[in-house]
Amino acid sequence: MSAGDPSIIPAALAWLAAGRRVALATVVQTWGSAPQPVGSQLLIDANGNFLGSVSGGCVEAEVIAEAAEVIASAKSKTLQFGVEDETAWKVGLACGGTIRICLEPLTAEHGGDGVLHRLAGDIEARRRVALVTELATGERRLAHDSGDLETELAPALAEAFRQDRSVALEGSGGELFINVFSPAVRLIIVGAVHVAQALVPMARALGYEAVIVDPRAAFATAERFGEVRLLQDWPDEALTAIGVDASTAMVALSHDAKLDDAALVSALRSDAFYVGALGSRKTHAKRVERLLQAGVPAAEIERIHAPVGLDIGALGPAEIALSIIAQIIAVRRGKDGSRG
Repeated sequence: MSAGDPSIIPAALAWLAAGRRVALATVVQTWGSAPQPVGSQLLIDANGNFLGSVSGGCVEAEVIAEAAEVIASAKSKTLQFGVEDETAWKVGLACGGTIRICLEPLTAEHGGDGVLHRLAGDIEARRRVALVTELATGERRLAHDSGDLETELAPALAEAFRQDRSVALEGSGGELFINVFSPAVRLIIVGAVHVAQALVPMARALGYEAVIVDPRAAFATAERFGEVRLLQDWPDEALTAIGVDASTAMVALSHDAKLDDAALVSALRSDAFYVGALGSRKTHAKRVERLLQAGVPAAEIERIHAPVGLDIGALGPAEIALSIIAQIIAVRRGKDGSRG
């Protein structure tokens, strides 16, 4: 996936509202083995404070230094770093790739009811959206579907949405950058068990929104899970309340058929991109029989990843959690995600 970081734009608006002078760096093009994907962003203020990444640390210092000039001049700049450049070796981009970065100043006028404010609203509402920027002028607009752009650009936008990839392209008025912002992955974990305790921090490290669902009050506690959303509701009711979309993964871990089956039936009727369930092949075979008797079509049942997780020989809660996260990533990236 090469799409915009949904946390950067809201942060930029917050910094502006606090009176900070800021610049925004965005990776608009890469060649070869680039350290960060197209759409990656770095937010910098006039004091050199920053948030995000455009190179995983390789060229950040150089970009931050350039940002001071961009903020002072209020003029955008395009930067390019490649392994063949002396500067690239100096700042550490030795991975063999090349990246092009658009560095632009942001001012208070970008807040209010402006484009970035509306973009932040779309991000908060989990609406897929693209920020379309004319790189020569800095003019911005939002696009939610191909009908929001000129006919000549509609296919490119549709493909960017389909692949969840940001892209730079030539339009009739010059070069455009389409930065796709898709909802952050939401991971619904049914069953507040030991594997769930290991799974939550892994999910959060990836920027996923984790939600624990378990009606057993003794299991779903803040003492066991810290600051994570906990729902002590029946799984089908909880999934309905949460809202399951195409950026949602659900994994059933409770080992209680009443809970897991209810969650699976609900998830299989949704647009969730990933549905997994803990248990052996024998356990899953019995589960399949129950779901068929409950009227769930066989084709839907085949969507369940069970036994859950990639086959890495996992032992213990942490390794099982790792195998689950790896499988979710594989499916999200369009890979097979099977146990092999």
